[in-house]
Amino acid sequence: MELEIEPGDVLLSVNGEPIEDIFDYRFLINDEFVTIMIEKSDGDIWELEVEKEADEDIGLVFSNGLMDEYRSCCNRCVFCFIDQMPPGMRQTLYFKDDDSRLSFLQGNYVTLTNMSEDDISRIIRYRLEPINISVQTTNPLLRCKMLHNRFAGEALKKIDRLYEAGIVMNGQIVLCKGLNDGTELEKTLQDLAGYAPVMQSVSIVPVGLTKYREGLYPLEPFTREDAENLIFMVERFQENMTAKKGMHFVHASDEWYILAGKEFPCAASYDGYPQLENGVGMLRLLEEEFVDALQKQAGDDVQRTATIATGRLAAPFIERFMNMLCRKYPGTRIQVTAIRNDFFGESITVSGLITGQDLHAQLRDQDLGDCLLLPCNMLRSQEDVFLDDMTVSELSDCLGIPVVIVGSSGEDLLHAVLAVPGRKEGTGETAHFETKRRQMYEQTSGGDRGKAECRQVHLV
Repeated sequence: MELEIEPGDVLLSVNGEPIEDIFDYRFLINDEFVTIMIEKSDGDIWELEVEKEADEDIGLVFSNGLMDEYRSCCNRCVFCFIDQMPPGMRQTLYFKDDDSRLSFLQGNYVTLTNMSEDDISRIIRYRLEPINISVQTTNPLLRCKMLHNRFAGEALKKIDRLYEAGIVMNGQIVLCKGLNDGTELEKTLQDLAGYAPVMQSVSIVPVGLTKYREGLYPLEPFTREDAENLIFMVERFQENMTAKKGMHFVHASDEWYILAGKEFPCAASYDGYPQLENGVGMLRLLEEEFVDALQKQAGDDVQRTATIATGRLAAPFIERFMNMLCRKYPGTRIQVTAIRNDFFGESITVSGLITGQDLHAQLRDQDLGDCLLLPCNMLRSQEDVFLDDMTVSELSDCLGIPVVIVGSSGEDLLHAVLAVPGRKEGTGETAHFETKRRQMYEQTSGGDRGKAECRQVHLV
């Protein structure tokens, strides 16, 4: 049976309750009998009654995933990456998100400064968990300074409400040298430990500094000695938390171990990898998955030649994986190229911030073999577009070689390499994967309306 709802119609209410966003909608349609109010494009109001299974969807698709405007950030954080971007990029890259709903939906981190008491109540009512919180410090005055918001210290009290309601949380600390490190960091970790295990993890990531910092708060990069001291503090804290609460709780991101020249912790130390999107345990998990997948393969003598281009952070590890592969596949020759980030500055070493123009400039004179393999986090989610708007097909045409986008797991990497002989024809083949950018958020929805526009409606 069709409801005769058309693109452009607007959902007004469900069971007499007005709809603010997707969470109201999902919560209210879980009855066996629902009444929905629709405003037609000509202004007519329709009341429709629907009988269904209790947990069955009624098939509405909305032009905006949240059914509401995205909430932008009201802070001016000293470490904000978006403030460090050059002009002239696509507009969505300059959108500063601080929306708790996107924390639940997409894993984004929120400062709590943009949340009302009603927002907290809705999180508790709908059990929107985990909520990812950008803490930085539990020192109220220092937090006001770092976020450049006089309410930032007071916002920390909202963590107490979430804790009392049992809402699962993850915390993030963007470490800035001379601000929230040292004794301030120790105090912050001690304070946050009091929320465990409801707060299931806290990550510590180094501030990302691009070459576009003119006029911004003066921040310095961390040194190898800084990284060694940070890891020592984290490991000591993990020992205490393991003894007291059976969890490691605090985790240093991969950058710290690479900067310090230390091996990554064992897989069990990451407590199930709750902070992969923050680069915590990403390379350890990738190795686990790759080795496990490789052990299941019989090996062969097929001739394969290809190049993998990635960020300078991951390149040595990918090269090590390829050496493992080539011992089982002696006919395979894989070159791993570390791409220098000329666009944002050489201090930016993650693959997710590499642009198409840097790839082209540094690869165009190389013998790349039969194809070029790139990690999927270089691309905008669900699209074949790099940060600078170059497309995968444009890069493929410029280099004169097929470009293959590789999924995020170690198994994806292995299978992409083994599939190289089948990739020799055409101008490039792209696989699509759900990706999230670390340290940056890009608004990707096609709309920003305050009301929900129905694009497709039917009864399943």
